[in-house]
Amino acid sequence: QVQLVESGGGLVQAGGSLRLSCVASGRILSINDMGWYRQTPGKQRELVAAITSDGSTNYADSVKGRFSISRDNAKNTMYLQMNSLKPEDTAVYYCNAVVKAIPTIPMGYWGKGTLVTVSS
Repeated sequence: QVQLVESGGGLVQAGGSLRLSCVASGRILSINDMGWYRQTPGKQRELVAAITSDGSTNYADSVKGRFSISRDNAKNTMYLQMNSLKPEDTAVYYCNAVVKAIPTIPMGYWGKGTLVTVSS
């Protein structure tokens, strides 16, 4: 069984910064693509940023230049550094990862989410 646990969310004023973390645990052999998604009530979950196993990154246009995704493969951990936060960044942020674990084939997993609230 693989678990993804997010942390680092909270309340911050507009213009501030937060750093989210996502730790994967379980009988993990390897982690392929990882990503951060976010969702607000009544809207679909949207991709914020993604990172491949070799470090290639991709960002939503709305966060380019403000957010930075990274990962530490030795620690099975992914990060999202969020700077210059705006009220419209308020959402529940979810971690997603494609994990190869014993004894399964590679599968996608989701964390339970961490709430980010940006006040104006």
